[in-house]
Amino acid sequence: MYTIKTLNKIANAGLNLLDKENFNIVDDSDNPEAILVRSASMHEMDIPESLLAIARAGAGTNNIPIEKCSENGVVVFNTPGANANAVKELVVAALLLSSRKIVDGIEWTKTLEGKGNEVTKLVEKGKSQFVGPEILGKKLGIVGLGAIGVMVANTAKSLGMEVHGYDPYLSVKSAWGLSRSVKYAASIEEIFENCDYISIHAPLTDETSAMICKNTIATMKDGARILNFSRAGLVNDVDVIEALESGKLSCYVTDFPEAELIGKKGVIAIPHLGASTPESEENCAVMAVQQVKEYIEHGNIKNSVNLPDAHMDISGDAKICIIHKNVVARVSSITSTISDMNINIENMLNKSKKDYAYTMLDVTGNICDSIEEKLMAIEDVIFARVIKK
Repeated sequence: MYTIKTLNKIANAGLNLLDKENFNIVDDSDNPEAILVRSASMHEMDIPESLLAIARAGAGTNNIPIEKCSENGVVVFNTPGANANAVKELVVAALLLSSRKIVDGIEWTKTLEGKGNEVTKLVEKGKSQFVGPEILGKKLGIVGLGAIGVMVANTAKSLGMEVHGYDPYLSVKSAWGLSRSVKYAASIEEIFENCDYISIHAPLTDETSAMICKNTIATMKDGARILNFSRAGLVNDVDVIEALESGKLSCYVTDFPEAELIGKKGVIAIPHLGASTPESEENCAVMAVQQVKEYIEHGNIKNSVNLPDAHMDISGDAKICIIHKNVVARVSSITSTISDMNINIENMLNKSKKDYAYTMLDVTGNICDSIEEKLMAIEDVIFARVIKK
């Protein structure tokens, strides 16, 4: 019986995939084999020795101590693309909201309550203050062409926009999904300098932190509109507010309402609704649970942020799964240890991701209880587990 701990509410569409005979789902446990999490911060949590995996029901993993997990042999999963359509739809709405002053118009209309027969005349007189441009034919720059960025690009093209995209790490999968009519920018500066609308879909790293700031805003077209549905730290809020007040920027729409932004003219702050749809929550839960279940039961890894994708079926008596440092000759030390125990290796898979590697061995022979202990004694081996057929 495996214990699965939930730190947030996880949709039943995912939890129901866990066989109750093999998995016990709880919201409080000191020794779980897996943790399912959405937004709860885990940085102050102790990592129990029992923990095999953490699955984030969403794409971002800033709330999880990745390096600490890696050092303890814990596989961290996320669910890329599961909420992409939900975020894409909100970004499209934001394009329109940023142009037509719809939010301001709605708020102004509320002030007409109690005006009776005057309302129609007041509307006709006051509507001119909310005039804004159409998006048809305008240039949209997208920074980050992952699952969401590609969807936004393709939808914007269908709405008649001229779309420019920039992503120095564009994957083959994303490239295949991107409309051929999207113009690929050679640099991020090209996006900033030429686009009327800029939508950010990049991860928050040391390299991307505060990519929208006083210096980059200065290179943008006057009246540019910025959309941020990725991470708060990608934008310097103080610099954006200053640019809005000066008229350099026309509007800033964000899904991350930081304190500095509340009530500021030109800011449309949405309360982090990007993935807040029942469909998205179910998609994320299903993907997270499936990945955890596959790893616990079969040792296979897909969509891990700290270890490589790896899949191997068992044809022998057992599968031995080993997490270790990605160093020279470590695999040979592992295979020698296995051979010394008179265990035959039928098949082997070794893959790495930056500083860490994952080795799976399909073996036959006398699978004794001491295998894990002997493998763990090897230098740079972090975790070893035997899964019997």
